[in-house]
Amino acid sequence: MHIVDGALSAPVLAGGALLAIVGIFIGLKKMDYDQLPLVGVLASVFFIASYIHLPLGFSSVHLIMNGLLGILLGWVAFPALLVALLLQVIFFGFGGLLVLGVNTLNIALPAVFMYYLCYRGIRHDSAKVAAIWGAIGGAGAIVITSIMVAFSLALSGESFVLAAKAVLPAHIPIMVVEAFVSYSAVYLIHSVKPDAIHRDLIS
Repeated sequence: MHIVDGALSAPVLAGGALLAIVGIFIGLKKMDYDQLPLVGVLASVFFIASYIHLPLGFSSVHLIMNGLLGILLGWVAFPALLVALLLQVIFFGFGGLLVLGVNTLNIALPAVFMYYLCYRGIRHDSAKVAAIWGAIGGAGAIVITSIMVAFSLALSGESFVLAAKAVLPAHIPIMVVEAFVSYSAVYLIHSVKPDAIHRDLIS
């Protein structure tokens, strides 16, 4: 769900970059550096999942997995996703450097929202209940990201309104897939290594 360079107005770019910097700062402050390997693995999940793109006007459709990152990393999703997005720009040309702040904000902030929404749910004693909250986190992050991407485009001019309206409907299949993947991931972690769920992975 990368917005490309040249699609957004200067005020939107500046505002997105500023808010992304705030999120990254908070994420770095909250990071437990003993957990850097985990952060790297989850950033790689995002990197690989969003590798295959289907063009959608000034954006694109692909798996994101920001909900799963969010419910496990909280605010640390900001620096993790920034690194993954930057590498995608450098190696594959996805998005762009000018829009990096907005893309980071649009993907990482919904991840943080899902962390707070699903925090208690994924720590439920029942693996099935925890997995359901994982599914909610996976799908919910896509809903919020789609709205934020649409909002970013709509704020940049009337010529982008049509593309903005298409973002959310186009991502409905992605919501379903991500809900299933996040459900399965949380269920697996809860069943195989429940202490990884019941304790805070990132301080």
